[in-house]
Amino acid sequence: MRDLSTFKGCPAPKPVNLSGRFVTIEPYDRDLHLQDLWDGLGGMAINPLLTYFSNDDFGGVEDFGAWLDAMKKGGWITHVFRNKATGQIVGMANYMRADPANGVVEIGGVAHGPAMSRSPLSTEVHYLMAKHVFEDLGYRRYEWKCHNDNQPSKTTALRYGFTFEGVFRQHMISKGGNRDTAWFSIIDSEWPVVNAAFEAWLAPDNFDDKGQQVRRLEDIRAGMKAGAQS
Repeated sequence: MRDLSTFKGCPAPKPVNLSGRFVTIEPYDRDLHLQDLWDGLGGMAINPLLTYFSNDDFGGVEDFGAWLDAMKKGGWITHVFRNKATGQIVGMANYMRADPANGVVEIGGVAHGPAMSRSPLSTEVHYLMAKHVFEDLGYRRYEWKCHNDNQPSKTTALRYGFTFEGVFRQHMISKGGNRDTAWFSIIDSEWPVVNAAFEAWLAPDNFDDKGQQVRRLEDIRAGMKAGAQS
């Protein structure tokens, strides 16, 4: 565990450009990205995609843009994902609820468009965003939270190496109903193994000639943990 006797906090997250083998991450710019992000998230199909978000359904791209503007005022730092192979915007996520004094930040407002499905893009995106938080900014804790009914989000968090911490009952009112919120985190002492597993999974030799994974991320990470304990 880190010696905190001289810990002075961490820099506040700011918009950042990050680049991997499959994807680039860019700070959201309304003029540059809004229409492309709307299209990449499926246009009006965004509403079922964001079923578990707390906002009302969007009536069109301008509603979506106004919501993103409001979230920015609330402290969200929105980033969009660009597929390097096609140049298309394919999704978004946000650094949010940052607590620099204690070295804690959340990744939230995550939306993966159809083009990210069954591809390495989503894994690389979350590897890059986590790596920036832990290695560039020095954070101690990285959080993932979701509606407790959102099983795909919970499964994804565990796949990426987040640890389930529990459920905050009656945490929010969302779309006129109750939301119990599931909490997950990665902490700095866990990051070296989580990072190494991400990198091993993303390596070219972990994909066959059809682009399919050879080893699952969860299995790679479990093997590394077992090796460290033996």
